[in-house]
Amino acid sequence: MEQRAAGLLRAKGLRSTAQRRAVLSALDGHPHSTAAELESRIGVAAEASPAAGSLSRQGLYNVLDDLARARLIRCIEPAGSPTRYELRVGDNHHHLVCRSCGRIEDVDCTVGHAPCLTPENDRGFAVDEAEIIWWGVCASCRPARG
Repeated sequence: MEQRAAGLLRAKGLRSTAQRRAVLSALDGHPHSTAAELESRIGVAAEASPAAGSLSRQGLYNVLDDLARARLIRCIEPAGSPTRYELRVGDNHHHLVCRSCGRIEDVDCTVGHAPCLTPENDRGFAVDEAEIIWWGVCASCRPARG
């Protein structure tokens, strides 16, 4: 993933720093990660040394912001949950969230191309994406809820 991350960064016109590559690598295989989960996966330092390639908490948030603005990662913000990050971008997929355990699953858009839904009145916006979150109780939690 390290080489793929470097290529993705360069393709978006961003410098391929160790910190950016580390965040992209930490998200690989771990969709819907929170910043706290990324911190533990990367080993964020209290006081980082950029020269040594380490990353501070503030540095992590800066990298996440840079990657999101470049559309290399996607942020989702389910109500009552911290912001989550994923590598799956540009395909207009949606999410299922379990009200009990917080599990999040991707749901492919099944209606045409992005955006798969359009507002009745777009008020002059050029809509290019729709974001939907379905809430419910996952199969694992249903028996426990009775």
